[in-house]
This record gives sequence, C-alpha cells and structure tokens, in this order.
Amino acid sequence: MPAFLLFTLDERRFALPVPQVREALPAVAITPLAGAPGVVEGVVDVRGTVVPVLDLRARFGLPPRPISPDDHLVLAQAGARPVLLRVDRVTDVATLEDADVAAARPDDPALRHLAGVARLPDGLVLLADVEAFLTQGEADALAAAMAREAAAVGAAPA
Repeated sequence: MPAFLLFTLDERRFALPVPQVREALPAVAITPLAGAPGVVEGVVDVRGTVVPVLDLRARFGLPPRPISPDDHLVLAQAGARPVLLRVDRVTDVATLEDADVAAARPDDPALRHLAGVARLPDGLVLLADVEAFLTQGEADALAAAMAREAAAVGAAPA
C-alpha cells in the first residue's frame, strides 16, 4: 500500500507519492529566475542549494495568487532534479489501496500532469505526476536558466 502526501490547491486535493517527497517547508519569498519557462515561479535557496519553484496553479489551470505565509513548499524529486511545489497547505499523509486508484487517461490533455485519481473515504484526490510537470522544452529552458544563474553567482545549479 503506497503512502502519499496530501495537499490542497484552491480547495482541490492532490497527492504525491511519499518516496518523491523530501520534506514540506513553510513558504518563503520566491526569487524570479530570468529566462525560465512560465511554469517556473522562480527559485528558493534551500540550505545552500538553489531550487526551482514550479507553478502548480498555472499547470493545473487555476487562477494565480500571491504567495501567502500560510502556503507550503513541498521539496520533491523530479527525476534527477529537486523541485519545490508551492501548495496552499499540506494536509496529511494517506495510504492508498491499489483498488482505490484509477490511472489517468493518457489521451486526455487535462490529465497529462496527473498519474491518476484516488478515492478516499472523504472524497477524491488527484495524484500529481511530478515527473510530467515539465515538457522537455520547459525542462531544457529551466536547465539553461539555472546554469546562467549559477554562472552569475558562481555556484552549481541544482
């Protein structure tokens, strides 16, 4: 039975597999990153490592809103790259039964950033696919922006 970190965005519930999550942090100011794709809000220094912040609101078609002190940043692993996901609130960790999870339909563009949907006793939760948040073009543009930023400050990019 896999465990998932549950979080909310505009009252919608999402989840990430716990093995992809490093930690949940309180929100801090996000520094803009020149040349980054639109789905990247900017960067945050996490204990000496500059980590990009992905804009889940834009990715899931939700209205933008300014960062709030009540927000959380979820440090997750997207392949080889650590990323931060700004969420409204981290709410829980839940164990999901395989029978309660339905895979996302790959032919539905609205679901391309989701691994599936799960049924919990108190309603549905969308299973986010952090590996699919960035297109290859966005990943390449992010890598280039991070490299430029690292060169400008003399540090290694995350």
